[in-house]
Amino acid sequence: MTLAGSLSLRLLLALTTMASGLNIPLEVEQPPTIITYTSGPIIVLHFDTAITVKCKARGNPPPEYRWEKDGQAFVPPNFQTIRANQTKGLLVLHSEDMSKFEGKYRCYASNKLGTAMTNEIEIKAFSIPKFPKETLSPIVVSEGEPITLKCNPPEGVAPRLIYWMTVDLQHIEQNERVSMGTDGNLYFSNALKNDSRQDYGCFAAFNRIRTIVQKNAMAVVVKRLKPANDSSESSHTPVAPPARIPSLLLPSGVQTEKVLLKGEDLQLECIPEGFPTPSVKWIKMGEVMSPRVKFNNYNKLLSLSAVEESDEGKYMCTAENSAGKAVHYFDVIVEEPPKWLTEPPQSQLTVIGSDVHIKCSVSGKPQPAITWRRNGVMFRDDPDKRMQVFDDTVILFNAKAEDSGVYQCEASNRHGNILANVNIVIMNMAPLILTENNQEYAAVVGKEITMNCSVFSSPPSSISWTKDEKAIEGEGFLAFESGQSLKIINAEKGDSGKYICVASNMEGSSAVTAVLDVKDATKIVGPPQNTQVDSGKLAKLMCKTEYDASLQDTFELVWRKENKEIPLSSEKNSRYSVKGAMLEIMNVNLSDQGTYTCTARTSLDEDSATAVLTVRDVPDAPIKLDLSELDSPRNVVLSWIPGSDHNSTVTEFVVEYEENRWEPGRWKELQRVTGNQATAELKLYGNLNYQFRVYAVNAIGPGPPSEPTERHKTPPAAPDRNPENIKIQGHHPHQMEISWEPLSPVERNGPGFEYKVKYRQLGVEDSFTEHMVNRSVFLVNNTPTFVPYEIKILSRNSYGWGPEPKPVTGYSGEDVVFWHCLRENVSVPTAAPRDIAVEVINTTVLRVSWTPVPPATVRGRLGGYNVHWVRRRSLLNPDKILDLSHSMSFSGNRSHVIVPGLEPFSEYKLTVYVFNKKGNGPKSDPVTFNTPEGVPEQVTVLTSSIIQRDSVRLEWAQPPKSNGILTSYLLQYHLINETALEVIDSKEINITGADTNHWTLQGLKGDSLYRFDLRACTRAGCGPPQAEESRTDFPEPGAASQESSFSTHGWMIGTMCAVALLTLVVVIACFLRKNKGGKYAGTPSPQRQENLAMEKVKEKEEPHSDTESQKMNDDTFCDYSDSDEKPLKGGSLCSLKGDDATGDSVSRYTLGDYADGGREFNEDGSFIGEYSGHRHRGSVSEPNGPSLVNV
Repeated sequence: MTLAGSLSLRLLLALTTMASGLNIPLEVEQPPTIITYTSGPIIVLHFDTAITVKCKARGNPPPEYRWEKDGQAFVPPNFQTIRANQTKGLLVLHSEDMSKFEGKYRCYASNKLGTAMTNEIEIKAFSIPKFPKETLSPIVVSEGEPITLKCNPPEGVAPRLIYWMTVDLQHIEQNERVSMGTDGNLYFSNALKNDSRQDYGCFAAFNRIRTIVQKNAMAVVVKRLKPANDSSESSHTPVAPPARIPSLLLPSGVQTEKVLLKGEDLQLECIPEGFPTPSVKWIKMGEVMSPRVKFNNYNKLLSLSAVEESDEGKYMCTAENSAGKAVHYFDVIVEEPPKWLTEPPQSQLTVIGSDVHIKCSVSGKPQPAITWRRNGVMFRDDPDKRMQVFDDTVILFNAKAEDSGVYQCEASNRHGNILANVNIVIMNMAPLILTENNQEYAAVVGKEITMNCSVFSSPPSSISWTKDEKAIEGEGFLAFESGQSLKIINAEKGDSGKYICVASNMEGSSAVTAVLDVKDATKIVGPPQNTQVDSGKLAKLMCKTEYDASLQDTFELVWRKENKEIPLSSEKNSRYSVKGAMLEIMNVNLSDQGTYTCTARTSLDEDSATAVLTVRDVPDAPIKLDLSELDSPRNVVLSWIPGSDHNSTVTEFVVEYEENRWEPGRWKELQRVTGNQATAELKLYGNLNYQFRVYAVNAIGPGPPSEPTERHKTPPAAPDRNPENIKIQGHHPHQMEISWEPLSPVERNGPGFEYKVKYRQLGVEDSFTEHMVNRSVFLVNNTPTFVPYEIKILSRNSYGWGPEPKPVTGYSGEDVVFWHCLRENVSVPTAAPRDIAVEVINTTVLRVSWTPVPPATVRGRLGGYNVHWVRRRSLLNPDKILDLSHSMSFSGNRSHVIVPGLEPFSEYKLTVYVFNKKGNGPKSDPVTFNTPEGVPEQVTVLTSSIIQRDSVRLEWAQPPKSNGILTSYLLQYHLINETALEVIDSKEINITGADTNHWTLQGLKGDSLYRFDLRACTRAGCGPPQAEESRTDFPEPGAASQESSFSTHGWMIGTMCAVALLTLVVVIACFLRKNKGGKYAGTPSPQRQENLAMEKVKEKEEPHSDTESQKMNDDTFCDYSDSDEKPLKGGSLCSLKGDDATGDSVSRYTLGDYADGGREFNEDGSFIGEYSGHRHRGSVSEPNGPSLVNV
């Protein structure tokens, strides 16, 4: 903003200032002004013993008060005038009989400059309403004559309600003939005999005081008419009343004048008498009746709410029956009480010698009369002609200071009055600056600030603002309120300084100084980021701020959720905590989801930022399960409505069932469907009583199950299937054992379940031998030795047979041969495999091939081949002989296998032999070979310590197995975004020297989170990383910041602690590997990409290849053994045993991970063609070609 000497902000007022409620500062002498008073009417009830009437005014000197009642001075005994507090001017009236205070009151507030007065305040006192005690004579009339029962209810506090009832509180029935008027009287248009009764009672209810009063009961006697020619007293012949022309019981006369105030409710009433009962009709003469008109009380009452001038006019009611009619006219006049045409007269401040005009513009009907007072005293024209009164206007010519005072204008007509106090202040006064000198103002950059210079003077002052003795110029400055305020629109640092406000008029001048200090704005420099977190985890929201250092004492960081402040508690069980600039929510749940706002606030300004926290949780249970049959009760469709997925897409729905016949209360899985499906077609077993439920699964886990369905019963049926996994075994010669996997109870579909076993010798017998059994095993005796049989197993129950099964082929038992009368088992294989070749695929996997033995040498059914290998020594320590034995069995006839589980960089010896059920054949000639170097295992320990603000020292221990000769270490370090958990930047260093165990990183970013990954390397490549996270220390502060503090220690202390705890850390290394370091999103460097490719190859080739090779070798069974003398045992799982070997986890990689494209397999799963592995860019170094070792 700029300063210039050419412009001065000068704003002038007119010589006369007119404003409603002229605000003259109390520092200046002025006449009284009524601030507040109690408006009337004041209702005093019979149980009230005291009332308080308020009257408060301001003025200098402070005003004194007096009261008038009905135009006369009033000073009650307990009246007090208290000048020292806000109770002054109170009128407190005490009495057991408050009726004596009824009247109209005025309050007068006076000082030496004048007197102000209030409008009239009316006090109304009501006693307990009562009917007068009186004796009422019976009313005797003849049939057909009218009756009027007068109520004359007492006056009381409105509202007042009138009822006509009997003594036993039964309402008198009202109709077109009998009705109550607005005056409370009960009118009968004509009397009937049954109107005679002794207990007509009038009741008046006053709800405000909860009072009901009753008039003495009145009696009515209706005499029956007699025939004209019958003088007998005993005659009871009924005679109809003669017809009578209508007349009006209410109102009386021919015409009524009805005067109402505008806005009041109009009621016109015509209650007729005559026989037959007359009907009433209404018209507005010469005009159309307003649509707002309503008719009540059987058309006897015309009502019109909130009358207007257009409702004026002449209304006529007509009462008519068969004998004639009667009419009544109403002249309706709408009038108004006095009111201001625009607004009350304005108070005025003017200079001596000017003319003053006071105009009192009012309206009303009739036209109001205007009364003028000065300081509460009526006046007319001044004899010296300096003050003249022109009806609604008073003019003061050449006004003087003594003409100051309070002028009252009161307008009144018969409907009320209005009063205005007009303060006329006539003076000349030099500027009085009310703002404190050297007032200090503080603002922030970019915001607006207003500096004040409140001035009172007469005539008005010219006000100017300067800074550094120069007038202020520029669009950024705005003067308003006649220059008494200066606003800076967009404050800058350069706007700081002293500002001078000068006020002057013809009576003098005055000045004050304002001091402005513009401070740095409070800003959120690191707003919270939208975050997604799983239920039960820790959520973190970071909000980094900057603010002016001088506002440190007033700074606060407030967190809100959905605009409601988050309660932060120091209690241990509180889930919310704030650590510096970070909000942490522990154990988040779905209720924590929503919009979070962090507000950085000082005494001058604030800044806010929001982020959305999304909580992922398991899905809600499905609802509204519906079960419907398709073509039978055993083929049904189950449908449901999915529940909320809680921000994680449902991947599948699981249908479970429970049946109460075999396993009541136990839920079992029946079927799974994809997450975008809400129905499932279910095939059910027979003879069961089902119920179903469903639960959803997403990435977080399975959700709760739904409510179960109603029971669904299926009818019994024949079995749906036959037994499976049929096994034929010959444990002894001339014997065959048939076993199978039995059907579960729920699969039986009905009662009377059993199996039929059918068998015949293949190619010899035409018909099957059949047996019915209840067990899942059957023994056939006296069979030929090792001959094939064809077997079928069928299921049946009382409702029929299962489907026709496919036959299964098996062999009977093998034989035992005796030589030279020596009972010796010689049925084991007699030949060894030849041409043994070993192909080293990688550091831990071999391909072993051979020439199979002739079938005749097997001497029985071929069981398979066993590969036996011995680890002679490690090439890292060739002088130490190990001789660790391992073996692996492979079922079936094959010529090559994949052998996993070897140790890298070692010397091995390997042999192969064949086996059958009776034992092992002779071993082949041994083959000796070496495995190449591999990548090292993970570094055991990695610790970090802060040695400077931008430096971190890392220390580690060597890997437990190097799998080769250590050459170096690869260190990668990543800068982490703590809010989004993303990698911002990555770098890596190659640390040469196998004996190196520490490294210092310098030039890191201060107050930041880093992740360090360290790998040990051999000539074959680098092993898996060990991870460590650490935060660097705070940077040197510039502007004050709100961030989390981070404790730092000297690198020497960290080193000493690391060495001292090294032994303990090694013990818990597995735990650290499991828990250290998360996955972060980001783009790795090219070298990092190569390392990742290398790791992927290693994951496929080393830890997973063992299981893969087993899957390739055989899908029926294979055994690991540490002894080549143990007989092979049947099974379907592979096991690895040895002195220092551990089992490998199952891998899902396929054979394609080892074979080139286009390779084929035999039916037994073996390779067709020579095996070779993939070549990966950046992968572990391997031999240029397969290593073949031939016998």
